[in-house]
Amino acid sequence: MKPHEDHRAHAGKGVRVRVVTVSSSRFAKKDAGEEYTDEGGDTAVAEVRRAGHRVRGRDLISDDPKMIRHAVEDFLSGEDDVLLFTGGTGVSPRDVTIESVRPYFEKELEGFGELLRRLSYDEIGAAGVLSRAAAGVVQGRLVACMPGSPGAVKTCLGAFAGEFSHVVFIAGGRGRADGRRRRRSVHGD
Repeated sequence: MKPHEDHRAHAGKGVRVRVVTVSSSRFAKKDAGEEYTDEGGDTAVAEVRRAGHRVRGRDLISDDPKMIRHAVEDFLSGEDDVLLFTGGTGVSPRDVTIESVRPYFEKELEGFGELLRRLSYDEIGAAGVLSRAAAGVVQGRLVACMPGSPGAVKTCLGAFAGEFSHVVFIAGGRGRADGRRRRRSVHGD
């Protein structure tokens, strides 16, 4: 058995996922008590469940760095394994999800964005490069930022949600050859 197959076998199935939609226009409607739709968030929830994971929380916030950072801090203080952001990853001046989340990454998974852009290119052509999707490991957990369009969310999670348990298993230090979980000192070593 190859190492990645062994890790997948030991990682188990189903992690705890939190979904956060980042959209100023939807948040304004929510804040005003108006009806709104969140197709990207709905798609994320459906794809996460289809992959066998549990959605334990969902939120809608504005394209505001403080709100985005608060969502990360709230996630890190809880028990969930994966935090998914939908929206705020484009090239508009208001798109600040990546800038707000990337400083938390202890290890960035560059391949996440590369994979989404490659798959998007096959679906929508060169416009796929406009996505600044990113993912990284934070305190042994996975944090991922993807576009908010339902098509991009479906493409992204359809390709990657099956690896959530694997990533969390390895990032949490449980993929060591001796089988023990990695422990960190307060000094980060």
